[in-house]
Amino acid sequence: MAPERAATLALSDVQPKDLERIPTGIGELDRALGGGLVAGQVVLLGGDPGIGKSTLLLQALSTLSDSVLYLTGEESVEQVALRARRLGVETTGVRLLAETQLERVLGALDQSRPRVAVIDSIQTLWSEALQSAPGSVAQVRECAAQLTRHAKRAGTAVFLVGHVTKEGAIAGPRVLEHIVDTVLYFEGDPNSAFRLVRAAKNRFGAVNELGVFAMTEKGLRGVSNPSALFLSQHPKAVPGSCVLATLEGTRPLLVEIQALVDPAHTPNARRLSVGLEANRLAMLLAVLHRHAGIAMWEQDVFVNAVGGVRIGEPAADLAVCLAVVSSFVDKPIPGKIVAFGEIGLAGEVRPAARGQERLREAAKLGFERAIVPKANLPKTKIAGLETLAVERIDQAVRLLRDL
Repeated sequence: MAPERAATLALSDVQPKDLERIPTGIGELDRALGGGLVAGQVVLLGGDPGIGKSTLLLQALSTLSDSVLYLTGEESVEQVALRARRLGVETTGVRLLAETQLERVLGALDQSRPRVAVIDSIQTLWSEALQSAPGSVAQVRECAAQLTRHAKRAGTAVFLVGHVTKEGAIAGPRVLEHIVDTVLYFEGDPNSAFRLVRAAKNRFGAVNELGVFAMTEKGLRGVSNPSALFLSQHPKAVPGSCVLATLEGTRPLLVEIQALVDPAHTPNARRLSVGLEANRLAMLLAVLHRHAGIAMWEQDVFVNAVGGVRIGEPAADLAVCLAVVSSFVDKPIPGKIVAFGEIGLAGEVRPAARGQERLREAAKLGFERAIVPKANLPKTKIAGLETLAVERIDQAVRLLRDL
């Protein structure tokens, strides 16, 4: 018997529906999700143990409607109840289930039909159809695929909590991130009160959106002005510090870049970068030597992005170079100055995307001057902000010395 043929549709005949968002009640989480949850969306949330994944999701469920289900595979229902009491969250509409067998979990989801469900965690589930142990590649892949199919069929938004490896990647098969709709990484230094939720994949919103939280005795609280986290409060200007206007998703942020240049005491000078790409730092030092006449082959160079944020965009190049030169010549960059711009191997300073938004964020926080690529000069003056345009790195270095 021949298999039944699947019917095809013309793309032009498909009428997409407007997405109806389900707000979680936590503004920073909604920002990372792209505006809230979508019916049938499957979200994978990964992070180090104890960073606050379960706390954040329990807080989110308490602010949603009464049709929510929290499935715990790592803790008892009593432990979850103790955490909820400690956080002081509303738990009237939250249903609990302590279960790890996939078939029973799916049966509970079919019976209760929640709008939002949390699976904590995907690595604890196992299917009786497979002989391997919970957490194995086959079990994680099969459980995630079954839960995703159920979410699409029933219209339930599902959070999957995932463990991470020592390298910081979500444990399990790579296909796990392809199965789900959204991947969020929960980041943060255990010694710091601040946490970052970063969207690495999102079929319903922008990628690299960032939510910023502060850990308190009553759980996680959203930070309304995250730029303040990444700026140090110096009594006066110090050498080796430059403020960068960067972008995280759609959000402009101001981040302090700190540099320390010190004579090397070993034959091979060290190059250490925290929060910035180390190979790019080596490239920028070579550009400074070739096109600005500043040689640092006998200097140890250390660069750090304050606040634990990771910066991957090349628009940080100009701020890094200015911070390094400031430390090398032992001359502070005057306060209230921001910078951004990509630097090429020929020494040119290239424009950065959405420069107007970066400049407006700087002006909003009281900065008075900005060193920017010439192509990023605003067409209309931004109130309270003087923009200084540069075309090459040697021009930027001369400008720094004249300030």
